[in-house]
Amino acid sequence: MMIVGYARTSTVDQTAGLEAQQRELAGAGCEKVFVEQVSSVDVKARERLAEALDFIRKGDTLVVTKLDRLARSVAHLLEILEVVEAKGAALRILSMGIDTGTATGKLMLTLLGGVAEFERSIMLERQREGIAKAKAEGKYKGRKPTAKAKATEVLAMHAEGVGATEIAKRLSIGRASVYRILKEGEAA
Repeated sequence: MMIVGYARTSTVDQTAGLEAQQRELAGAGCEKVFVEQVSSVDVKARERLAEALDFIRKGDTLVVTKLDRLARSVAHLLEILEVVEAKGAALRILSMGIDTGTATGKLMLTLLGGVAEFERSIMLERQREGIAKAKAEGKYKGRKPTAKAKATEVLAMHAEGVGATEIAKRLSIGRASVYRILKEGEAA
């Protein structure tokens, strides 16, 4: 049986937060800690979490300081929990006092994850409503289109025989944007 920790911050400038998590995990008896600094939005980029999940064995406990350091959504949390349980291990979240080694801990984690996802949905809904209201009042214009602003340059470079990939590289826009501008240019 081994106690394994996982610590994460969203950006590299959050060094103090990462160090605090590592201290807390060491205090919880973690013998090995997987650490990364990556946004929770890009779940696939979280290589150290994947390594931690691969590392744990039957009887081990994966420990995190807070739920938001581990999972972004209930679906993601349940995926992680499924992997942990399939390996015969448990998950412990220090800030919540939850340990999935117990039935009560499993229930609490699922309920709290559901509440967190619900709160996030409400926040996003309010954000969309706020944007719609601002647009209606003429206060919100959205992001300025970057590729369309470079349409003249794209067309000129293409006329000189420069390929789409090279145009995209030189103008720092996507290749799909180059093709879209060329197609629109042909239609005009």
